[in-house]
Amino acid sequence: MNEKIDFLVYCIENYKNAKGLKGREAIELFTRYRVIDYINTSYEALHTTGKDYIVEDLDIYIEARKKLDSGYEH
Repeated sequence: MNEKIDFLVYCIENYKNAKGLKGREAIELFTRYRVIDYINTSYEALHTTGKDYIVEDLDIYIEARKKLDSGYEH
């Protein structure tokens, strides 16, 4: 596996554990809100941070995507 894939797995596992989700739930959430694309494009910045920061950052990203996807932009 390459470093980006290892990091993606790390992010999914930590988010899943922090939120009490099952693997399938985490993957569905990440797919619905394009979190995997976000992690890939933000790899350079995210991989230098800690687990708590990553989980918080992904929460912020998911909430922003939910608002955009629902048409609410505030």
